[in-house]
Amino acid sequence: MKLAVMLAVALAPMVYGQDAAPILEVTSPLGTKFYSLADDKGVVAAARKAADGDALNADLLLKLAQAQASVWQEREAVEACTRGLALAPNRADLLTERGHRYLPLREFQKARADLTRAVALDAKNMAGYYHLGLAHYFLGEFAEAADAFQHAVETAPNTDERINSTNWVYAALRRANRPQDAARAAAAITPEMTNKEPHTLHYLNLVRLFQGRLTEAQITPPEPPRDGSDTEAELRFDTVVYGVGNWHLYNGDRAEAQEYFRRVVEGKVWVTWGFIGAERELAAGRH
Repeated sequence: MKLAVMLAVALAPMVYGQDAAPILEVTSPLGTKFYSLADDKGVVAAARKAADGDALNADLLLKLAQAQASVWQEREAVEACTRGLALAPNRADLLTERGHRYLPLREFQKARADLTRAVALDAKNMAGYYHLGLAHYFLGEFAEAADAFQHAVETAPNTDERINSTNWVYAALRRANRPQDAARAAAAITPEMTNKEPHTLHYLNLVRLFQGRLTEAQITPPEPPRDGSDTEAELRFDTVVYGVGNWHLYNGDRAEAQEYFRRVVEGKVWVTWGFIGAERELAAGRH
């Protein structure tokens, strides 16, 4: 992109709609319309004000994108990253953020392109590899997904990130019909390894299921969260229930897997990886 065009993009007025009200973000493959959350705490408004005050600051545009993502303004976050990349085309963090934001928008090919470039620019970009793995996975490119997730394991800065990525290495290898490789990957999470972050416990429990150390009944929530405003509870539910559904899929029980996937997409948190994965499986089953 020529400098004049880049500056024109960077300096163009920001038009993102009214933050106080939800915005239509995407229509799912199952025909459901998904909306952002309201910016009740003014996080997006504050970040935009800062970015407007320094239009050539790519760091502020990245912060704006992250603020927008916190209220599920995924399209708006993509636009903020695009503005930042007009100023700094080789910023791996901006490419990683934009690629990440493309995933909830179900624009997996665009995500794959950004994230492939991001990890080429920064070989230690764990987040880039993790989200690249997701892009490949949702595109059905399971061998490539396994490779990307394995890079995420190898560049993980702590045990929690290793556990999270190992869950996806296992999932991708099973979907790639490489069960022995999947078992070896899961075995790297040894019995004495534990999580520090609460959310990681759910990925750890899934790995323990795959290892045969825990049972389906021990890790599966009995029912979905009843409080629709508790997005963290629904995130935990989606993570485990999608993972257990996948486990049934690996083991040849497609009907049971579909039941688990249906439980996930009855929720409201459309930005979780479990939700997106379940939606993909149900949509594929219609064809």
